[in-house]
Amino acid sequence: MADHESYLRLLNYSIPDREQTWAIRDTILYALGVGLGADPLDMKQLYFVYEGELRALPTMIAVLCPAQGWVRKSGTGFGARGVAGEFGFTLHRPIPVQGEFFSKSKLVSVIDKGPGKGALLTAGWKVYDKGTGELLASLASTTFCRGDGGFGGPKGPVKTPHSLPVTEPQFVCDLPTIPQAALVYRLSGDLNILHADPESAKRVGFSRPILHGLCTFGVAGHALLRTLCDYDPSRLKSMQVRFSAPVYPGELLRTEMWINGANISFRTVVPERDNLVVLDNGIAVIA
Repeated sequence: MADHESYLRLLNYSIPDREQTWAIRDTILYALGVGLGADPLDMKQLYFVYEGELRALPTMIAVLCPAQGWVRKSGTGFGARGVAGEFGFTLHRPIPVQGEFFSKSKLVSVIDKGPGKGALLTAGWKVYDKGTGELLASLASTTFCRGDGGFGGPKGPVKTPHSLPVTEPQFVCDLPTIPQAALVYRLSGDLNILHADPESAKRVGFSRPILHGLCTFGVAGHALLRTLCDYDPSRLKSMQVRFSAPVYPGELLRTEMWINGANISFRTVVPERDNLVVLDNGIAVIA
């Protein structure tokens, strides 16, 4: 469990800025990792996995210069049992399919939920095109640090999650994942062995390696793009979700959607596990 001294060190910790060079091959690999190209005759999916008229998926911003693994790397004692809590982005302009990028990150908040209840750490960062200096996107990610509560930090404010309608969804999109999905997705930057090594997965209570939460997020983004945007990436402006349960590669993911003007409420479930909710309280903005 983290203590008050660790908390003070965390407040003074500067999340390192990041730079990244991204190639056309990386853009294609990301799209393949979240399931695009499953139908090789679907020309609208082909735009994201073939260099002919290549487009970048909006959710690809999640792997461009991310504030990734910073909690454990901070050396403060936080995050030894940390898991993804929330993630969201807002795009300010379309993502280039290749180029050089950099990000600037900061610690936004630290919430002490109390002994035995953990802590919530939120980081925010902005991604820029290094060539032009233009701001591409603003992002935020919350890590739930299990076992790290009770260090004497602030109890709030805690953001109220977006409420989903109680009515039946207006749209539903089923997208399969392949058994090797995590092995493909990890090549976009997240090499955590939990997503590849069966023994490591078993040590933390999983029967086999699990899918990256941000891969599940990318599949949900695909569902929104396919169902409501006619595969036009410029229309998906923002997404935000809570991660509520892990997904195993090979499972079908069902994304349920409710429309309220430009605002789209959504969640993603696994039908074969009694509609287990894996992404919850989702909100997206579509132009």
